[in-house]
Amino acid sequence: MLKPIVAVSTDVRQFENYTWHAAPQQYLEAAIVGAGVTPVLVPNFGDRMDLDRLLDSVDGVMITGSKSNVHPSLYGEEATEANGPYDPDRDATTLPLIRKAIERGVPLLAICRGLQELNVALGGTLATEIQERDGSLDHRAPVSDLQDERFAIRHKLSIKSGSCLADVFGAGEIMINSVHRQAVDRLGGRLQVEAVAEDGTVEAVSVKDSRAFAVGVQWHPEYWVKSDNASARVFKAFGDAVRLHAAARDGARQAAE
Repeated sequence: MLKPIVAVSTDVRQFENYTWHAAPQQYLEAAIVGAGVTPVLVPNFGDRMDLDRLLDSVDGVMITGSKSNVHPSLYGEEATEANGPYDPDRDATTLPLIRKAIERGVPLLAICRGLQELNVALGGTLATEIQERDGSLDHRAPVSDLQDERFAIRHKLSIKSGSCLADVFGAGEIMINSVHRQAVDRLGGRLQVEAVAEDGTVEAVSVKDSRAFAVGVQWHPEYWVKSDNASARVFKAFGDAVRLHAAARDGARQAAE
């Protein structure tokens, strides 16, 4: 059986006098190993992209994490240098891609910045520098030159009973990593909270009325997908949803022939 294809978001970066549209390898490895799909990168050309044609050609969408933040103007706030860096070309591509994927029932997995993009795409807002809030944990990565230490699994989250993720993990607690300084503030109208950290920070959401798997997680399951059971389950659930969508689409195509 052919592996289904998943569209993967990219960042716009300047390197060696070129403009690059690129994604970290960990996400692509996780798509291949954890979800069992073939990832393809989506360049960031905003309204020059034919997103309907793209979604005709893929079986799922994965929105990656990134060092950049969603531009605050997209949720009614002022941009500051401290809140950057920003990637407006990515915003102009991923937000409409997210909305179209949900509208068309294409399975969606949004990770870290991806969850924040999902929230903003559906009308929500973001809180910045959450480590400065009273009673908040420090959700930023530990200071280290070693990626394994920066992405170490180190705090608990609680999964809500009856949620989409409860079907993946069971209700209760799992351990996750934490590499972010922004979080959901006002929840987008079509979203529901799936899981929260000990300090109440939203760690996962899903689209209430979605026709397919549409989940955002604030942590980084891609980093430990090969060795952590909880991380692997996120990608297996996404991959299963992608295969189900691909099979349904193939069946509809064959019936029409």
